[in-house]
Amino acid sequence: MSHIAVIGEAVADAFPKARPGGRGVLDLEVRPGGSPVNTAVALSRLGVPTGFLGRLADGPFGDLIRDHLKSSRVDLTDSVRAMEPATLAITALDSLGQATYDFYAEGTADWQWTQAELAQRRPHGVRCVHAGSLALIREPGGPLIEDLLTELRPTATISIDPNVRPRVVAPEAYRARLDRWTGLADIFRMSDEDFHHLCPDTELEEACDRWHDNGVRLVIVTLGSEGAFASLDGTRLTVPSPEIEIVDTVGAGDAFTAGLLYWLDTNDSLGGRLDRLSTDQLHQAMACATNIAAETCKVPGADPPWADYLGLPITA
Repeated sequence: MSHIAVIGEAVADAFPKARPGGRGVLDLEVRPGGSPVNTAVALSRLGVPTGFLGRLADGPFGDLIRDHLKSSRVDLTDSVRAMEPATLAITALDSLGQATYDFYAEGTADWQWTQAELAQRRPHGVRCVHAGSLALIREPGGPLIEDLLTELRPTATISIDPNVRPRVVAPEAYRARLDRWTGLADIFRMSDEDFHHLCPDTELEEACDRWHDNGVRLVIVTLGSEGAFASLDGTRLTVPSPEIEIVDTVGAGDAFTAGLLYWLDTNDSLGGRLDRLSTDQLHQAMACATNIAAETCKVPGADPPWADYLGLPITA
């Protein structure tokens, strides 16, 4: 049985590669991606029994993603083999390895959840459900995923990563869902860039206090090379990032989320409202998460490390 269920999109990430001497030709190197897929893969590679709820397309892109999930030991029992095409993202990297994305996402499989599909795929018995990104904001599937999180919340810790994509969905649409999401979530994790899209005129600590009042216990903002900030019921702390040579940052935030949930699962902190989590334990969890994110930045693309490579204990 899965300890953690991840629900969201599965994206084909296409990295442009200039062909030497090939004027007028642009090669694309396609890799499996999508924030929820990256998170599920990272969790499973860390040894956490993980299930992925997604609508996986037929065809070469869908097969690529499906094989990637299976080879990382992610349980696909509750995923759908969808008739719609896969979502494609053209991923450009700057000189610092930071990524920007152009999405080809209209009419694709990831957003087309129906009530009947989700009714057959309730991940009962899991300790945690992680959701977010475009699948949680786009209709028709987004509101249905919110309903599923509401149904599972009495027995499972809810983790949400908004993963704002302003080229696809206007930031105003995310802001309109913030009260709903922070009322559902126990863990609300975002990047500093996400925070600036969500709260352009608000100080971080002020936003955390508002979200705590709304119900979320733990707010985390990852700060890239500067580490990560957390607020647990209003108690603030920060952890630094390890100093590394960065290849690219693709999937780093997702690896952070996976590292955090791995530590919480291994230390018996999931399955409720984080009532057993102390500030000292949170510091340990975040240090684990930043290390796993750093390992992901050492290699091209979203290719998170395995537990045996890191010498980590496997979750029970």
